[in-house]
Amino acid sequence: MRDFSWKYFTLTGDVESYLLYREVNDGGDEEQEESELLPDELEG
Repeated sequence: MRDFSWKYFTLTGDVESYLLYREVNDGGDEEQEESELLPDELEG
């Protein structure tokens, strides 16, 4: 999905496709950070 949205953005310049690209990229990092914090929260 990330590659498709970026390719579509570069071909068309569509802002919505860029926002989708950013959402897909940023969303993965947040999920990873939450999963790293979860074990600490369970212990405390």
